[in-house]
Amino acid sequence: MRKGKLLVAPAISWLIFFFGVPMLIVIAVSFAARTPYGQVIFNFTFANYQRFLEPLYIRIFVDTVFTALVTTLITFCMGYPLAYSISKLPHKWQQPGLILVMIPFWINFLIRSYAWVVILRSQGLINTLLLKLGWITQPLPLLYNDYAVMLGMVYALLPFMVLPIYVSIEQLDHRLLEAASDLGAKPFTAFRKVTFPLTLPGVAAGSILVFISSLGMFVVPDVMGGAKSALIGNLIQNQFLSARDWPFGSSLSIVLAVLALVLIVLYYKAIQKQEGGTNNEEKLA
Repeated sequence: MRKGKLLVAPAISWLIFFFGVPMLIVIAVSFAARTPYGQVIFNFTFANYQRFLEPLYIRIFVDTVFTALVTTLITFCMGYPLAYSISKLPHKWQQPGLILVMIPFWINFLIRSYAWVVILRSQGLINTLLLKLGWITQPLPLLYNDYAVMLGMVYALLPFMVLPIYVSIEQLDHRLLEAASDLGAKPFTAFRKVTFPLTLPGVAAGSILVFISSLGMFVVPDVMGGAKSALIGNLIQNQFLSARDWPFGSSLSIVLAVLALVLIVLYYKAIQKQEGGTNNEEKLA
């Protein structure tokens, strides 16, 4: 037991120093004030959190949550069939399938975002091709709108949905599907009654990863949304880099962190509840 604690001590120390300490600094700054020139004054106040309740910032927060929800839903609708298809491939082809899903991570995220700008802009690949084919007479507004932002987020976060679902499908006891087939269940019924319910932990894990990542995303809205798409991630970025209002930016960061923590706690409670129900069923059996 003592050796195990010694083994994890470096990792815990790393997390405390590079995660815990900066988080404490952000929390402290969120309760501070600022001078007109942007200097932080450590004068305990709730003004930054009260400012967050103004209609402008509430609307930005609601728009951010809505965008994150839509992104999560789209990645689920695309990711579950993809993960299911990869799991049904012959074993020797499953690893190459996962590698294809992971290939985008091999390229810098900012470069990938600008690649989409080249594809979607007025003189980009899509509009140029459609104009040459004569299908349109003027370029389509494919870039710098909410749809472009959601496209970029789905593209960037799809692997975070695919991988947890694939793991859940791989861990599924296939004897249950054979039993369902023996009892006369059709493939779709077996999927709806057996496969999908048992893979919900993977769906939940992927959804939380995508949703939390979407909440704090600022690169995609900045590059593909332009000035027309203002999400809370961009607001935080502007407070730190442009407005020099570190206390307000810190308070917004803490709000996002608390929301992410609540989602993670709810996920683990749901997992524990499901495991408890499974264990009870096994005991009764």
